[in-house]
Amino acid sequence: MGKGFRGIIVDHPDFDAGSDAEALYNAMKGIGSDKDAILDLITSRSNAQRQEIRSAYKSQYGKDLIDDLKYELTGKFERLIVGLMRPPAYHDAKEIKDAIKGAGTDEKCLIEILASRTNEQIHNLVAAYKDAYGRDLEEDVIGDTSGHFKKMLVVLLQGTREEDDVVSEDLVEQDAQDLYDAGEAQWGTDEAKFIMLLGNRSVTHLQLVFDEYQKIAEKSIEDSIKSELSGDFERLMLAVVQCIRSKPMFFARRLYKSMKGLGTADNTLIRIMVSRAEIDMLDIRECFRLRYEKSLYNMIQDDTSGEYKRTLLRLCGGDDDMAGEFFPEAAQIAYKMWEISATTKIQLRGTVRPYQNFDPASDAQALRKAMKGFGTDEDTIIDIVANRSNEQRQEIRQTFKSLLGRDLMADLKSELSKNLQRLILGLMMTPAEFDAKMMKKAMEGAGTDEHALIEILVTRGNQEIQEMCSAYQSAFKKSLEDAIESDTSGHFKRILIALAQGAREDGPVDMARALEDAQELAEACNADSGDMEDKFMSILCTRSFPHLRKVFQEFVRCSNKDIEQIIKKEMSGDVKNAMFAIVRSVKNQPSYFADRLYKAMKGLGTDDRALIRIMVSRSEIDLFNIRKEFKDTHEASLHEFIQVEAFVGDTSGDYRKTLLILCGGED
Repeated sequence: MGKGFRGIIVDHPDFDAGSDAEALYNAMKGIGSDKDAILDLITSRSNAQRQEIRSAYKSQYGKDLIDDLKYELTGKFERLIVGLMRPPAYHDAKEIKDAIKGAGTDEKCLIEILASRTNEQIHNLVAAYKDAYGRDLEEDVIGDTSGHFKKMLVVLLQGTREEDDVVSEDLVEQDAQDLYDAGEAQWGTDEAKFIMLLGNRSVTHLQLVFDEYQKIAEKSIEDSIKSELSGDFERLMLAVVQCIRSKPMFFARRLYKSMKGLGTADNTLIRIMVSRAEIDMLDIRECFRLRYEKSLYNMIQDDTSGEYKRTLLRLCGGDDDMAGEFFPEAAQIAYKMWEISATTKIQLRGTVRPYQNFDPASDAQALRKAMKGFGTDEDTIIDIVANRSNEQRQEIRQTFKSLLGRDLMADLKSELSKNLQRLILGLMMTPAEFDAKMMKKAMEGAGTDEHALIEILVTRGNQEIQEMCSAYQSAFKKSLEDAIESDTSGHFKRILIALAQGAREDGPVDMARALEDAQELAEACNADSGDMEDKFMSILCTRSFPHLRKVFQEFVRCSNKDIEQIIKKEMSGDVKNAMFAIVRSVKNQPSYFADRLYKAMKGLGTDDRALIRIMVSRSEIDLFNIRKEFKDTHEASLHEFIQVEAFVGDTSGDYRKTLLILCGGED
């Protein structure tokens, strides 16, 4: 086992291969099989011990153990148990053989295995493939793939990456500059340079190169790959970079994607749980907990069933206690994630831009014509409203009034209905009017939509909040602060009122103060819950976002805890949700909105109010970035989600059509 072992499955003490072979034979003889006995035995032996059991089984009974297991077991449970019985290299070989046989190719499987294995594992895989199938793996990969994707796979198949102790310090800056020159700095991309550097330099060397690249490009190497490359080649290079940064985090992402949403990608789930159980499952669990809102154990428990579930849980090794403490690997990753967040300069892009050849009088008359007489020409309304900037829409409103003597908003309200009406009216309001209206809607009636209140107040800048407060007072003859005061309570109320002041600090990071704030937050974690919430509120609700990024980074160093995990564990209800939203927005606001959109559309029914609120408010600010984050996290485009989800209850398709125009295209 030795120092540094991060797996779950270890050698079983007092191991006896012959006795285990007999126990498995007895579990499978007669009618039916004792599945519990099989899974208990196989998951409590290391892979090396399983190979001894397989040999003993053949010696004692003249039969192949894997053949008998295949005969006795079925479905996912059979695939999982048989996968555990194969030597690692032969398991990888079988996965790759299955990925490239038949009509289609499972590129994601090829990417996962070849991007994540060490030189030794690659060499063993190539030999196992030759032994098992009598074929050359490189030739089969070349025959089944193409282009730059094929070239990078062939490079990885050589298993010649420099070893980790090889760091050419004089080449770090040069390699970073070469990568920048090969992509961001020129028209077109020099893919060969990406392949050569990312396919051959050592892990430690490339980690330093990525840090240097961040300084040169003012963006992460991942963001550059997303903008410069495409298709399977992009996905492969991203996987290589993610594995260079942290293999446990790479596998945590793959596991999450295999289980989220409808259905489970069982082949991926089985492959990772089998291949990492004796290598780094503890670190994968920690990274999973760091990135997502539940432990790997709980997600497996919720997403699988029967003997299959019990076997996976044995390989997982236990439920994490959510204490927020990190293993060293996860603490380093958390620190690095905040560092990247602090140094990356994201260029925000909307999807709606000012319309060329804009003529407010012509648009006003066209809208009037679309609403006159019997029936309404929704297509014309959608085409004009969704393709004009907000500033242009305000000109149309004024021109409609001065030219035709009518209130455009009142006319639209009478001619349209349901979600289409809400969406079009939202687009026609000024941003401040719209936010004020959304705040009012969130607080009127029997229940309060706390998530809407949090989302708006956390993500708006000082000027936006101040303009919203003025619009609220003007529209509803009551201050927003008074409305919050009467509709909420306790610490949650105080957080919202603090945010509603629109008085968050501006300016660059004050390093000394950031360290002081981080230390105060760390000390507050040991205080009573009320005192802790007060301290968190005093810092998270007032400091600038750049300052908070540095505070949260240093918090990891001070406490060996991640701020997100502490909030989830130590706080509850609306206070937890508000604090968590601040942290997520500080880290990556487009990612926060992408997550909000996903939650608005997943499961039964769509939260149309949240969908409309985000699509309207972000369309001219950062909806393009949100789209990219959505695709990266959920492996489906925002365009696809809207196409499916906005169809429900919208027989005409006009609501969906408008949302898709705002979305701005397929990714």
